[in-house]
Amino acid sequence: MSATDLAPAFFLAVVVILVVCRVVSRLLQLVGQPPVVGEMLAGVVLGPSVLGALLPGVESGLFPQELRPVLYVVGQIGLVAFMFHVGWDFRVDRLRGVARPAGLVSAAGVVVPVLLGVLLIVVAGERTGAMAPDVSLTVSALFVGVALAVTAFPMLARIIAEQRLAGTRHGSLSLGAGAVDDAVAWILLAGVFSIAGGSAGLVSLAVAGGFGLMVVLAVVVRLRGRTVLLAERAAPENLLLVLVGVLFLVAWYADEIGLYAVFGAFSLGLVFPRSPQLDRSVETIEPVGRVFLPLFFTYSGLNTDFTLLGSGPVLLFTAGCVLVAVVGKFGACWLAARLSGEPNRVALRVGALMNARGLMQLIALNLGLAAGIVTQAMFSALVVVAIVTTVMATPLLALIDRRERIRDGRDEGHGRDERPRPAVVAESH
Repeated sequence: MSATDLAPAFFLAVVVILVVCRVVSRLLQLVGQPPVVGEMLAGVVLGPSVLGALLPGVESGLFPQELRPVLYVVGQIGLVAFMFHVGWDFRVDRLRGVARPAGLVSAAGVVVPVLLGVLLIVVAGERTGAMAPDVSLTVSALFVGVALAVTAFPMLARIIAEQRLAGTRHGSLSLGAGAVDDAVAWILLAGVFSIAGGSAGLVSLAVAGGFGLMVVLAVVVRLRGRTVLLAERAAPENLLLVLVGVLFLVAWYADEIGLYAVFGAFSLGLVFPRSPQLDRSVETIEPVGRVFLPLFFTYSGLNTDFTLLGSGPVLLFTAGCVLVAVVGKFGACWLAARLSGEPNRVALRVGALMNARGLMQLIALNLGLAAGIVTQAMFSALVVVAIVTTVMATPLLALIDRRERIRDGRDEGHGRDERPRPAVVAESH
């Protein structure tokens, strides 16, 4: 396809993506799922698993191979804008009282899933038929382990915002642990790619570049006052151009060092100065993330083919991955929160939130697929993990809330029983 052919194809594809995302999100909201889950599932609906299976000609016509890199790039713009706004909206002061438990939860949420994922591949990987034939068992095992250790930090942030949990202890603890969790997971992922390439260069670059990014962000914090003064004198249109330029520059740098654009964008948002003028500029680019983020989900959905899960061994492998993912994340993070002194009601909610994989796992899977580490069958199996664990989050939180209300009601009932009011006691029973 020529560039003049790609443009109208892109416009039509975007319209279809946005409409399907809205429809699926509205349907899932009826069962209590947040809109972001609907966007992720809509991507699968538009891929070979649903649309391609029912109307293969329509799928190939809407999303020709030449169009898919365009969807990926524009989806990355949505990701960067979205993660920058997540960082800007994030209140660092909420982490002051949860630093220690967040560190312990994060460590458990990385170490346990990695170990369980490696064990799963070592024990059963070669029997499933989902392994890449030219990739070593070590690389495949480490990649699956790291992919299972990733937390859906952007989705976590959106779920917490949409459920109005940002001011709660479990919301703050989950956000803090999720941010550290994913930063560590991306460094580990760079290490896996280094092993696959036979060089330690990638992980060294990620670590050294990460320190460099921290230095740059520290300078941004130090110059915050001057930045606000300059921003107040600048014309709004010029300020917006500077903001987008700086954001994309940081995203480029984070991509180059192997920590990936989403973390560069989140980190910049975290330290970005605040003023009425700057806040208006940040709010101006926020809809960009909301509009273009579904394109990334669709790109991932186009690489997902659930028909590849039809064989018994691959289905068992998929079920094993889901089980390992839930035990390794929900179980480990719940236990770590309890060991750090958190009450059970907080620990359970932290486990439910940290268990979601969603967007970040999809990013890791796309990188693994591009690098040849992941087969289409393994990609599809791990997408099931991302979907199941993310869909679980909201119902689990609702179930925990319901059980607590029932328990509190019983406790209040017992309290009434102790009072000398036999008529009320009879009615309550």
